[in-house]
Amino acid sequence: MSSGKPDRPASWIKDLLILGFVIGLLFSFMLGSRAFWEPDEGRYVEIPREMVATGNYVTPRLDGVIYLEKPALFYWLESASIKLFGLNQWSMRLWPALLGLFGCLAVYIAGRRLYGRPAGLIAAIVLATDVLYYALARIITIDMPITALLSISMLAFLLGTREPPGLRRRGLMWAFYAFAALALLAKGLIGIVFPGMVIGAWILVRNDWKLLRSIYLPSGLVLLLAIAAPWHILVARANPTFLHYYFIRQHFERYLTTVAHRYEPVWFFVPITLAGLYPWTAFLFQALRRSWPASWADREQERDALYLVLWAGLILIFFSLSDSKLIPYILPIFPPLAILIGRYLAPAWNGSEVPGMRAGLWVLLAASIALAVLMVAAPALTAANPNIGIYVAMLSRYLYAMAATLAAGSVVALVFAYRRRPLAALVTTAIMGGLFLSILSSGLPLMNSRNSVKALAMDLKPLLGPHTEVMNYHAYYQDLPAYIGRTVTIVGFKGELAYGTTLENDSAWIINDRTFWKRWQSHRTIYMLTTRTLYRQLRAGRKGRFRLLATSGDNVLLTNTGNRG
Repeated sequence: MSSGKPDRPASWIKDLLILGFVIGLLFSFMLGSRAFWEPDEGRYVEIPREMVATGNYVTPRLDGVIYLEKPALFYWLESASIKLFGLNQWSMRLWPALLGLFGCLAVYIAGRRLYGRPAGLIAAIVLATDVLYYALARIITIDMPITALLSISMLAFLLGTREPPGLRRRGLMWAFYAFAALALLAKGLIGIVFPGMVIGAWILVRNDWKLLRSIYLPSGLVLLLAIAAPWHILVARANPTFLHYYFIRQHFERYLTTVAHRYEPVWFFVPITLAGLYPWTAFLFQALRRSWPASWADREQERDALYLVLWAGLILIFFSLSDSKLIPYILPIFPPLAILIGRYLAPAWNGSEVPGMRAGLWVLLAASIALAVLMVAAPALTAANPNIGIYVAMLSRYLYAMAATLAAGSVVALVFAYRRRPLAALVTTAIMGGLFLSILSSGLPLMNSRNSVKALAMDLKPLLGPHTEVMNYHAYYQDLPAYIGRTVTIVGFKGELAYGTTLENDSAWIINDRTFWKRWQSHRTIYMLTTRTLYRQLRAGRKGRFRLLATSGDNVLLTNTGNRG
């Protein structure tokens, strides 16, 4: 239900401009300061770089090897960034940030249409300051694009069902199909599986099968196919084994088996969701209880909330039952949860008491104090684990600042609530969340040497001639080609490139140790990146000359000649 107040177009424009500015500022803060962290960011930069370099926008390639795990939409967007702004850390993170912003604005529009202006504003702020949503708006992966496109699609459908037959309903329904097609082009079948699953369950629960006659299904499917089918047809014609590998291996086998080696227990995404929603997790259970129909007979009265609950719940169940789990997979459930939380907290916008809000702020205080204590104690707690302790040492002063922010912010928010100033409590929570995330973002570049070979790439780049060979020994540093602007030779490693090497003869640059030694012992100048451990093993073998040029983190830059040329 909506607020019942007049809906002035000017206030929509004002809200969208203010939200766009504030959330855009939050998402863009130090956006380009962090290096491309590998493997994901390196991969999703290198593939579009190779598209621009080769002019082939149909068949994705990674280090020159055919790479068909994901569809091409995100690569196209990143290619456009390269052409418009050049290849740099800011330009390559622009699309995740923009799509994250669009997702927040879509949540505002839907929240306002469903439950009134305060609910829409709060929902957008909640989503923007969720830890996981914010993080993935600043990381170069496909998870934010699929989340934003799915959200726009599924919200367009819900809003479309509220319109009478006519141009607006048709436009919203066509937007539903168009954005579902784009979601399909962003990450595959879930772009249509998730909307179909949620809408089907919603119709079933409400016994509203007549709805199928008014969602423009024939024309919508034509629109969906017109957008999504051409790339699939073109890439299948260019790569005859694509359909089996892409649909069977990368969708069904990845979901149903442990072929991707990403198995986690069935409950894995529950703590991820609770932690990812912080600081708004404190209000999640109240929001869900407020939105769930009081009885089976009341389900039609809460039809919109039921749709949002099914959206979040069914996707959570879907991924929980999969044998392949990664943290970012669960991001698509955050937009509907943000709307439900926005609806629950909406009365606070006008200064009204929100039942259960103080209890939620007590939970927030307890969680924030616990996190603050862990941050302050982190150096002592990780002293025995150098793999973690080194990150803690890098971030030490930032950890103290984040701890102070969480402790002070949660206390102030609770004080405002007890002084009957609920809006001030909400604003304080949002500021606390945004400040916490901004401090964290400020510290992350200190970890570049542990997650990127950018420093070695910058040392290497001035040394390269047009035909100089660069090698990765028993590893593939996926950010290296992006920084030096060329593909590399990979020694004794295939990993995710294995399938692509079966489609073409890539033996010139995907080589074994025997070929490596022949080249390394030649008179040509070769540069190589590998780990410190492997470097020591190579030197101990005494089969060739290894001159150390630079080190960064656990990695080293070597050459086979006695000079730098």
